[in-house]
Amino acid sequence: MRDAQKDVLDAFDRVTLIEAATPIQRLKKLELRLGIKRVNLYIKRDDHMAFAGGGNKLRKLEFLLGEAIAQGFDTIVTTGGLQSNHARLTAAAAARLGLDCELVLGRVVPRHDAEYENNGNVLLDQIYGAKLHVLPQGKKAAEFAAKRIQLLIEEGKKPYLIPMGGSSPLGALGYARCGDEIMQYERDNDIRFEKVLLPNGSSGTHAGLAAGFVTRGRSPTIIRSYSVLGEQEQAVQQTLKLANAALALVGSSEIAPNQIDVDGNHRGEGYGIPTAEALEAIASLAKAEGILLDPVYSAKAFAGMLHDIAAGDFVEGANLLFLFTGGGPGVYAYRSAFDF
Repeated sequence: MRDAQKDVLDAFDRVTLIEAATPIQRLKKLELRLGIKRVNLYIKRDDHMAFAGGGNKLRKLEFLLGEAIAQGFDTIVTTGGLQSNHARLTAAAAARLGLDCELVLGRVVPRHDAEYENNGNVLLDQIYGAKLHVLPQGKKAAEFAAKRIQLLIEEGKKPYLIPMGGSSPLGALGYARCGDEIMQYERDNDIRFEKVLLPNGSSGTHAGLAAGFVTRGRSPTIIRSYSVLGEQEQAVQQTLKLANAALALVGSSEIAPNQIDVDGNHRGEGYGIPTAEALEAIASLAKAEGILLDPVYSAKAFAGMLHDIAAGDFVEGANLLFLFTGGGPGVYAYRSAFDF
């Protein structure tokens, strides 16, 4: 018998960009390397997807592009920072689906070196055939995108606008489906995760996962995200609003404000600016497990999790699941941040 959540989500148009559930693995070598004994560390590999380098935005794009295709749109327009993972995956998915793609990329990170300007996701955006609009400092991407949409309409195109990070109520449903993958793993392996930990940028991943847990009768309080973009209270409010909007789409009850846990203490100087603890987290996981975190999202969140483990935030014997949202191609834009 099919479960209720799947039945509800099946009512939405969706394209397939992820062929199977992403793997979950124990980080035993990292536990040994760092001397972690009180808790058990697991990682969900949302970087481990066969399409376009993988990453969490693919889950959101399945629903967003499903709607675009179903409604006959022919051009995808989205916004992000210059090294946006979301932009890279949108460009690749649009190419696969035969849609035109325009990326409006703002300068939200104080970097102007050649690697940041031309390598990483920017290079891949161009290889996938997207049209790039790289804005000067201070120009707002959302405003430019709105004007660009109007011009495309006047040219006879039918453009579909995807918000930054794909973080709309519809896009968040991609992580409602991810929640089901996590709980299926628990059933199959006779395990229960006390906490699921992840980065929080535009909030869609946390919001969607929270919505998915609620629709399956699981408390969203098991999720803790680490803000890499906004201040802590801003991230809490954005996550709460988006989670409840996603729940409204599936006719479910709302989440209370005290059920959203966002930690804003590991953002550093700001979005896209690596911290020393994040770079250390990259090195630790790479050397222990051969897994490459990215310096913008996952490394800051992973560093936050390691900090909280050392601080004794979790009960002894707790099973912790880190949701690795991908972003590997962005590492190549940050060569100068590594001291070797």
